[in-house]
Amino acid sequence: MQMLSFDQALTQLVKKAVPTRRTQTLAVGEALGYVLAQPVISGMDVPPHDNSQMDGYALHSFDSSHDRELNISQRITAGDRGDTPLETGTAARIFTGAPIPPDANAVVMQENAEMIDDARIRIKQDTVKAGENIRRKGEDIAKGATILNVGHRLRPQDLGLIASIGQAEVTVYVPLKIATFTTGDELLAPGEDWAPGKIYNANHSVIQAMMQKWGFELIDLGRIPDDLKATRQTLQKASEQADVVITTGGVSVGEEDHLKPAVEALGHLDLWRVKMKPGKPLAFGYVNDTPFIGLPGNPVSAFATCYLFARAFLLRSQGVQDVFIKPYWVTADFDWPQAGFRREFARAQLVSGPQDTETKVVLYPQQGSGVLTSTVWGEGFVVIEEDTTVTKGDTVAFLPFDAFQ
Repeated sequence: MQMLSFDQALTQLVKKAVPTRRTQTLAVGEALGYVLAQPVISGMDVPPHDNSQMDGYALHSFDSSHDRELNISQRITAGDRGDTPLETGTAARIFTGAPIPPDANAVVMQENAEMIDDARIRIKQDTVKAGENIRRKGEDIAKGATILNVGHRLRPQDLGLIASIGQAEVTVYVPLKIATFTTGDELLAPGEDWAPGKIYNANHSVIQAMMQKWGFELIDLGRIPDDLKATRQTLQKASEQADVVITTGGVSVGEEDHLKPAVEALGHLDLWRVKMKPGKPLAFGYVNDTPFIGLPGNPVSAFATCYLFARAFLLRSQGVQDVFIKPYWVTADFDWPQAGFRREFARAQLVSGPQDTETKVVLYPQQGSGVLTSTVWGEGFVVIEEDTTVTKGDTVAFLPFDAFQ
């Protein structure tokens, strides 16, 4: 099979994602991390009325010449109706968020007014402009405006925005169910006694945590023996319970690699060789009608392909529209003298000194696909394009790990 470029493989995978149609209604306070299935449309203006940006005095700009004395005709606090018209030639004592009374068109901050007595002030600033220190009705959100679209994954600030229009509930997509399991007689679970020839299974914990971090429902089918019948039975069970099945390793052609024939017995499997490092092998197919993603077995390769490929497929299947990671452009504080034919994703960390005017990026010294320490030390991937070298001072793309969130 022809080796695909990174962009070709990612495009193909995302095109195969079918967005879920299952929805539910949640209280706004319970909807963090969920994806909107219906747009949020404001039924009101925000703010709902003209209001004061600060504590001060509401007046008409025509009455505000420097050193002019004005009687205080009313007092308006946040929460008042503010519907009493302002008497001509007077000012209203007003507080932050309070409605602007009819016939007033500006607010003088209290620092620019001098109290003569309890009922009179003197304006100290030279001129007052109409509209000064007033938040206009609908300035933030206009009634009827769409404030959040379908496919948007809800963040804390989004929930605040929804609450600001008085909406108590949102319609969201039901989280996908992701099934995962472990194959490999050499693998041990954390806590088991180590023995010669055995290794502890890091991939299972990494993939589980990613699924939970992205807001999916995890179905952990545990560890199964290196046996074709057991592998096939577990895949059948996974396809019946989950929306997507994800595994690591076991899709090569070795005698003990039973995952590939088991998937093909129940559905079909595409094995892509992707021009990337780490993470060249990537499998996609279907177990019955359930999508299957087979990630590489090396720990960093599994981490990278889950981050760079599986994430986009899963989020699009969850209904998210914007699934591609946006890079930061930073300055390389390293040399990469050897150009390769594959796109490389080097584990990297951002640095800046007290005299630096720009953010720089450095690489972990060991970039092997088995060095999981590099992903803990690193803050993201530096992208080294195909057939490209990098010299210290060049601008490079940086993909932050916090895109996981």
